[in-house]
Amino acid sequence: MPFTLPLPAEWSDQEWKVKIFGDERNEEPHATIIRKAQRWRISLRTGEFLDRTPPSGDVPAGLVEWIWKRRRTLRNRWNEMYPENPVFSQEDRP
Repeated sequence: MPFTLPLPAEWSDQEWKVKIFGDERNEEPHATIIRKAQRWRISLRTGEFLDRTPPSGDVPAGLVEWIWKRRRTLRNRWNEMYPENPVFSQEDRP
């Protein structure tokens, strides 16, 4: 079952969404930023964008900062959904 991070009206009114989808257990732990038909995957380990297109510069810096401040929530949810592929193993925990 997917997880949707609730966004403030400032972003949701502009049709931005942030989700962890329910079929990504074998991928790099990430959240997907969505606006209309565009999607950007952001690593929950590093905060870096995982794809070249669409350009990461199309996502407002303020939104990325807001999301990253909530990385603990996103990491915890990923780990609940995909315990076999945790954000950090015991060996590489920051």
